[in-house]
Amino acid sequence: MRTFAIIVLSLITLGCSHDDSKPNILWIVTEDNSVHYMNLYTEGGAEMPTISSIASEGLVFDNAFSNAPVCSVARSTLITGVYAPRIGTQYHRKMSKVKLPGDVKPLPVYLKEAGYYTTNNAKEDYNFIKDGKVWDESSGKATYKNRKEGQPFFHVQNFHNTHEGQLHFNKEHLESALKTNNLDSIKPFPYHPDTPTFRYTQSLLHNHHKDVDKEIGKLIDDLENDGLLENTIIFYYGDHGGVLPRSKGYIYESGLNVPLVVRVPEKFKKLSPFKRGSRTSTFVEFVDLVPTVLSIAGIKIPKSVDGKPFLGKGLKKQNLEKQNITFGYADRFDEKYDLVRSVRKGKFKYIRNYQPFNVDGLYNFYRYKMLAYKEWYELFSEGKLNEVQSQFFKARAPEALYNIDEDPHETNNLANDENYNETLIELRNELNNHLVSINDLSFLPEPHLLQNGLNDIVDYSEKNKDLIKSLIEISDLMLYDYDEVSPQIKDALNNDNPWVRYWGLIVSSTFGDLAFENNKKINLIFENDSENLVRMRAAEFMLLNNIEISDSKINSLLARSNFEAEANLMLNTLANLKTKDSNYKLKLGKEVFPDDWFPPIRNENALVNRRMNYLTNNE
Repeated sequence: MRTFAIIVLSLITLGCSHDDSKPNILWIVTEDNSVHYMNLYTEGGAEMPTISSIASEGLVFDNAFSNAPVCSVARSTLITGVYAPRIGTQYHRKMSKVKLPGDVKPLPVYLKEAGYYTTNNAKEDYNFIKDGKVWDESSGKATYKNRKEGQPFFHVQNFHNTHEGQLHFNKEHLESALKTNNLDSIKPFPYHPDTPTFRYTQSLLHNHHKDVDKEIGKLIDDLENDGLLENTIIFYYGDHGGVLPRSKGYIYESGLNVPLVVRVPEKFKKLSPFKRGSRTSTFVEFVDLVPTVLSIAGIKIPKSVDGKPFLGKGLKKQNLEKQNITFGYADRFDEKYDLVRSVRKGKFKYIRNYQPFNVDGLYNFYRYKMLAYKEWYELFSEGKLNEVQSQFFKARAPEALYNIDEDPHETNNLANDENYNETLIELRNELNNHLVSINDLSFLPEPHLLQNGLNDIVDYSEKNKDLIKSLIEISDLMLYDYDEVSPQIKDALNNDNPWVRYWGLIVSSTFGDLAFENNKKINLIFENDSENLVRMRAAEFMLLNNIEISDSKINSLLARSNFEAEANLMLNTLANLKTKDSNYKLKLGKEVFPDDWFPPIRNENALVNRRMNYLTNNE
């Protein structure tokens, strides 16, 4: 085990000239990593001796959470300290970047103003426009060593070995690996099929963790050799949750619960209310990283920041350990759309599926490059999965409640259990109050944001505040008995506002054949509505309920769109139908869309191209 003893060299080299009043701050980041893959947190996970050594002289957070289960959204949250759906940074990957509100600045800007040298090696991946030079250095060669003598630094070091792309091996690789790898010690998660493919994929991910741990060890050695270790507060965390199927891109704990280890040197121990070498159950989330760093750097925390510090002067351990809540959000991931929100409070996790007829396993080009995803879907299609393993490809309930202590993999939904009704309502209200408080912009479709809100997100948010609140209320109609809310659904379908009709249709699709009484109105919307997205939601209701629509009418509707983001959202409906039923056939043609949406004019991975390749059986 590595030790971090203060050696004589530390006292006579670079550390001597350091401004002792301001600690250096180092963020060590591994990609696509949840607590489920590390032995520090989960028995059977990868051994990471460097991280364990840091933990032995630091602090392990058992309940640290990314607010989003994917990179660009998580990193946009990390660097601003603001919930992404409040400022329009919640979509991955960005189709267009949003301009930040005037009172929101990336963390390095505040630190530079306070005299810090700020460096990032090397990933940014933000969903917003950078105003001016955010970092002193940001590249694959960025280093804190270029700062002025004695100048404190804030350095981010990203390690990519654990990224999803490292698991995109082919069948030949798998067959060869299975001949030489003993996988008996690997225990697949209960929602995964227990196959050699899944066991090897999990084993390979563990090996990547071990490799990255060695790289982290070199970084720590370098810091120690430069005499900087005892002047530097070290944060180690995963940039969001894990990467095995049903983690990255999903709002389950495997997609959000990240490792977080912090080492505070003895000389700065007053900045931490926690005992060195301990663990804490305190809940922290990514919006808390900005105020925490500002706090330990002695910088006033702006009012625009949504999070709260968990380190810094004057904080009390007993108060911090009362923090037991975190919020999550999942929207578009590449071409795959969904709208899911969550709140975890103590041991209970509440998930709200706003389009519950979407299946988790909805096809996504990049996800399905992983053999494990492909095999999982094939086994489902062949009827070879048990009930828990099949959940991923079936329609979900509008709301789910899980007891994480008893059901850490979130497979037993307690939402309909009367014994938990009080908890369900409490967390439902907790989430709704949060969504209203941040004015969650996702209740208006992304294409609307792209066309109306990119340049002034504050004005856009304020103009639509009352509408968004009413859309949240309409979406909640699906949580009640149909007869009780039928009049409100009718009112929504007849409303003059297209986005009220839009949500009335989503609610109708959730109720399925119970909403057949509105079929004539829904068909009228499909034939005549002024908004393409509203018309597609009407088609969605009809298709989900086996009401035949001619291919020519669907193609005609798609051809009406001259906006790529809008077309991609409409195609999501069709991709969901095909994923749920691999025999679903719809004759579509790429010719309904402009040529410049496709290769060679556009990159081959253009989102509409990906969807159309899937829908026309080219993938």
